[in-house]
Amino acid sequence: KGEYWRGISLGEGRTPIIKFDEDVLLKMDYLMPTLSFKDRGAAVLISHCKDIGVDSVVQDSSGNAGNSIAAYSAKAGIDCEIFLPEGTSPKKINMIKSHNARVNVVPGSRDNCANVCRKKVDEEGKYYANHVYNPIFYEGTKTYIYEVYEQLGRIPENIFVPVGNGTLFIGIVKALEEFIESGIIEKFPKITAVQSENCAPLAEATISNSNKPVEIKAKPTMAEGIAIGEPMRGEEILEYTYKYDIKIITAPENRIIEAREALAEKGIYIEHTTAATYAAYLQQKELNGRIKDSLLPMCGAGLKSDH
Repeated sequence: KGEYWRGISLGEGRTPIIKFDEDVLLKMDYLMPTLSFKDRGAAVLISHCKDIGVDSVVQDSSGNAGNSIAAYSAKAGIDCEIFLPEGTSPKKINMIKSHNARVNVVPGSRDNCANVCRKKVDEEGKYYANHVYNPIFYEGTKTYIYEVYEQLGRIPENIFVPVGNGTLFIGIVKALEEFIESGIIEKFPKITAVQSENCAPLAEATISNSNKPVEIKAKPTMAEGIAIGEPMRGEEILEYTYKYDIKIITAPENRIIEAREALAEKGIYIEHTTAATYAAYLQQKELNGRIKDSLLPMCGAGLKSDH
């Protein structure tokens, strides 16, 4: 609705797809304005906020979504406050502050950070521009798949996607459902979702065919962007997982650096969370053999997670 997006867009989208090797395609979403795929959702959500007259937003994030919301809020002239868990990469914090957003670093886990932020929302009536709860955000992440089809003229056989709170995962599934409904494709590709082995409530749930994420005690992980112990849309993610025969696997923590270096040696410098997806792909390849026609998202730039 409205034309506000024209003045809010920072040039997000239309990221290139490159051939990495004979079996792997990479969609270079770290080439977004704030160096992560979260710009897809933030552009749409903040445009919506402007359209309905919101003048102040709050959000909790592990870093990338907070950076995106802060940047697009700045472009839209909307006041912004971001809550981050302790241990968030300093460069992500500095990027958020550069957009004149107020930053609160919250002690404890990512999940505790979300609870503190939501308390402020409840007590002060702030608009919760959250990438997990707000359905408008997923209208943006759906564009990942729309672009893939526009660029390739098809959907690859295998799609790998990281999953913590599921913002890209849910966007991908919703877009593919629209493709099925409209007759663009006849069947779902094989989707493999990746969690950190140190924080895998969804992967563990699939072992027992549970409809709810398993209660876990998250351990530290380099894949900070998917270190979500209590995914708020966990039941929805699992419902999609069983409905479309999606596989949820874990990335080996001790191979994240190796995977990051392997990509960097070919000119692709990504953050550790993104490297975790490639580490999981490599492990699956070793266990099960060649995985042809695979698409992996390069979600965030490496400079954002350098300590």
